[in-house]
Amino acid sequence: MSGCGLFLRRAVAAQASRAAALTASRRRLRTSSRSPAFAKELFLGRIEKKGVFPFPEVSQDELNEINQFVGPVEKFFTEEVDSQKIDQEGKIPDDTLEKVKSLGLFGMQIPEEYGGLGLSNTMYARLGEIISMDGSISTTLAAHQAIGLKGIIMVGTKEQKAKYLPKLASGEHIAAFCLTEPGSGSDAASIQTRATLSDNGKHYILNGSKVWITNGGLANVFTVFAKTEVVDSDGSVKDKITAFIVERGFGGITNGKPEDKLGIRGSNTCEVHFENTRVPVENVLGEVGGGFKLALNILNSGRFSMGAFVAGMIKKLIELTAEYACTRKQFNRKLSEFGLIQEKFALMARKVYAMESMSYLTAGMLDHPEISDCSVEAAMVKVFSSESAWQCVSEALQILGGAGYMKDYPYERMLRDSRILLIFEGTNEILRMFIALTGLQHAGRILTARVKELKRGNVTVLMETVGQRLRDSLGQTVDLGLTGNLGLVHPSLEDSATKLEQNVYFFGRTVQDLLQRFGKTIVEEQLLMKRVANILINMYGMAAVLSRASRSIRIGLRNHDHEILLANTFCVEAYFQNVFSLAQLQKRAPENLDEHIKKIAQQILEKRAYICAHPLDRMS
Repeated sequence: MSGCGLFLRRAVAAQASRAAALTASRRRLRTSSRSPAFAKELFLGRIEKKGVFPFPEVSQDELNEINQFVGPVEKFFTEEVDSQKIDQEGKIPDDTLEKVKSLGLFGMQIPEEYGGLGLSNTMYARLGEIISMDGSISTTLAAHQAIGLKGIIMVGTKEQKAKYLPKLASGEHIAAFCLTEPGSGSDAASIQTRATLSDNGKHYILNGSKVWITNGGLANVFTVFAKTEVVDSDGSVKDKITAFIVERGFGGITNGKPEDKLGIRGSNTCEVHFENTRVPVENVLGEVGGGFKLALNILNSGRFSMGAFVAGMIKKLIELTAEYACTRKQFNRKLSEFGLIQEKFALMARKVYAMESMSYLTAGMLDHPEISDCSVEAAMVKVFSSESAWQCVSEALQILGGAGYMKDYPYERMLRDSRILLIFEGTNEILRMFIALTGLQHAGRILTARVKELKRGNVTVLMETVGQRLRDSLGQTVDLGLTGNLGLVHPSLEDSATKLEQNVYFFGRTVQDLLQRFGKTIVEEQLLMKRVANILINMYGMAAVLSRASRSIRIGLRNHDHEILLANTFCVEAYFQNVFSLAQLQKRAPENLDEHIKKIAQQILEKRAYICAHPLDRMS
């Protein structure tokens, strides 16, 4: 191990001993009750403040520990990683990969007892900002630990952890996550790979193929999902998905050639084939038949970090682009003096501010086990940050003009690398459905009784609803506790906080209306569900920036006035987007063009072509 890697591990060990008493005392203070999930409560028109307001803090000791990691890692990525060469050759050089291993980066979230760095989610996000400087390396590391080995940490037995985690932490072994198949992408439940229990009951015989597997050609250890026969409680036999830890050394494993990809070209992506691979029964990961749930939990747990990874990339892009804009002259003026160029920098800045606020807020929630399930929050971070990355890189190329299009500069590579973010770890379309459906189900369970009474024509409930609607129409003041003397948001952000409260209140009212109108069939209304998800993402972003900016003002962080400007600008923009989307969700809303959109698509798809006559055509 290099001196740098040894330094990092010693720093962790020293910090662990210094903080042990403090951590123990903190744990004693925690109650066993779990706070409601912030995002889910928004569907009820409520703002759950615990864990969100005030913004999560890290102790000075934790901050010192983070900073000890940042320096050596940043130096390595700045001085030793040749991203242009990695992109051109489609491979991370062996010596670069070895240095990544020596820095301990293959074991960032593996517990220290197994040789890892044992980083919290917050610390992992902070290092992710730096690692994102190279898309291929960050993808390799994320596939290894955010999904590849994550199942072992989450549900592995003591024996499994002791056997596999030490070598995975050092990078001696690399992990891959094998779920996607030729016929099953987003529909993970439809996989065909099968594991059959041997006659002696000691092995599963694994057969099948997986596609687009990151680290597939490098991995020594695979988390593989396969159909298995499971005896149900009623005695019937059903096919259910089971997860397995599979070693390349088990035999019968081959992989195709590396895929020639648009972006993240240095990461290894290939097909992986299993032919009569004998997997010991003790290598079942979790419960037999519990693989589908485990796969979802693994994917849910890692999405939050994309915000920090993307923020690191876009902050670097802003620096490079700003330097160009402040030195490049056209029409005897610097590009930076033109309003349309300034608009692009303002957009990039507020997108970064929002995504890193959302990411670190979610990391803070995940680091505190009393906060309930954060899967919706993590999905929102992924959707927002991936789409913002694509938008920001595109705007940066527009500022750079022809220079941005040339391979001599890093910008076009960043554009290509960014495109995959909207696809992997769950496509943004699927995640929007997940975000909306999860929240609507939560609200439905709570509001079911009221909705049923309304449908039955219960006069009392009906009058209460009419009275509420009347108060809404008269402009009832909304106060959800963010502002005022006892408010949690700083007075300089009060107007934005009020806008958030109004959005949340009327969102809750709209959700109730939607459940009454559609009931369980709402799952089929995908365009409606998309709007619900978009509103929720905006509101989570608003809450995150308001909480963060309030903290920055109160503790006197440098440039906190700039944060106020960013937070207020983001919130006003998000508020008006939400107002329009809420209007579209109303029954028979003239703003809603869903039926037109569906009809246009149906006519095109029937013919599988654009069907309008050419503008130069004439009737014969």
